[in-house]
Amino acid sequence: MTLNDTVKTYLDKRILWVFLMGCASGFPWVLIGSAMSGWLKDAGLTRTAIGLFGSIFAVYAINFFWAPLLDRVKIPMIGVFGQRRGWILFTQLIMLVLTVSIATVDPAKSLMFTSLLALGIALASATQDIAVDAYRIDHFANSPKHQLPAASAMAVIGWWTGYSLPGYVAFRYADTLTWSGVYWILAGFIVFLIGLTLTVQEPESDRTKLQSALESKYDKFGTSSFGQILRWLTVTIWEPLAEFMRRNGIKTALAILLFVFLFKIGEAFLGRMSIVFYKEVGFTNEQIADYTKMLGWFATVAFTLLGSIINVRLGVVKGLLIGGASMALSNLMFAWIAVSGPQEWLFAAAIIVDNFTTAFSSVAFVSFLTALTGRAFSATQYALLASIGNLGRTTLAGGSGWFVDVTGSWVLFFILTTVLVIPGLILLIIIRDRIRTLESEQTNG
Repeated sequence: MTLNDTVKTYLDKRILWVFLMGCASGFPWVLIGSAMSGWLKDAGLTRTAIGLFGSIFAVYAINFFWAPLLDRVKIPMIGVFGQRRGWILFTQLIMLVLTVSIATVDPAKSLMFTSLLALGIALASATQDIAVDAYRIDHFANSPKHQLPAASAMAVIGWWTGYSLPGYVAFRYADTLTWSGVYWILAGFIVFLIGLTLTVQEPESDRTKLQSALESKYDKFGTSSFGQILRWLTVTIWEPLAEFMRRNGIKTALAILLFVFLFKIGEAFLGRMSIVFYKEVGFTNEQIADYTKMLGWFATVAFTLLGSIINVRLGVVKGLLIGGASMALSNLMFAWIAVSGPQEWLFAAAIIVDNFTTAFSSVAFVSFLTALTGRAFSATQYALLASIGNLGRTTLAGGSGWFVDVTGSWVLFFILTTVLVIPGLILLIIIRDRIRTLESEQTNG
């Protein structure tokens, strides 16, 4: 890919739409992630309780169960905006109502009710992610394959923009407006995102045609009402998984799924406890806002763009290996902070390094997952892959606070996050030939 190709790709209006929808995807993690962790910590909850509260993210690991609906069902009335936009809009409206509700609740007094509201946001957000990922894939399904890393990069930049900038506002003003006031502001962000969803264009897709062709394979079910229902369910639920297995082979497919499960477990452990760690070390809400949100956002944008170009040159395998290894080693900088205390220069350095490694690995990882996805079931197959990745990140990471409480050592915790990356890297080496085959298919596709 030439420099001119790169420039043309980033000037494509579809890149802007992918970025905007990426913002929508990242924003809910402020609501139920960083901002909520800060609120719960300030409310006096224990590390174990905060870690367990984060178990609501487990819904991201099971959203593939209802992902087929987003490929095959249009929402009444809202569906006029399109298959993908209709679902995105529907989930955003749900999140708006629930966020306003959280703004009226004191989690210290009503932890269970707050948890239920947060769970509702997580369910809506996990569903939105299915639609947003499918939205990106549908837009670039028939495009030159060198555009894939750019689209992946803008999805990552969008996600971090939606996560970092509202997160900056949340922590910057938490002490002056109270956390309740912050959530009213965050509700305003959702209104803005709804406006963006109404602005972007629905992607063109031959999804319906491909699905109809697959349904013809099951004519043996007959033309009765029962046969039609059975045929619809088979194509909707079974065929996405079957097609993935046929395309990759059962053994390779299972190895790929295991790699996806393992790759970002270490990062998830760190992310779940990061806000708690910053506060316990001695950093203020304003410092957390300045460094993790604002500085982190600038670093992420710059390094994601750089990472997209480098990943095209290096290939997915090398990109994943370098990104994964550097991501693991960067966690040790936080162990350094745990030993040295709240030094701002070290905090800034750790954030820059962490965002570089995260951005670099994320571009390669998203490109990898996208390459594995078929056009007929883009929502279902990508959701399956993303869910498996989230399964490790959510279920196992739920014990992160417990580990710190039991060991009493942040240093050991960050060493653990480093070690957890190693199994995924070993498996990556094992399946590297299949990944290179996928790259070749993209290049020649």
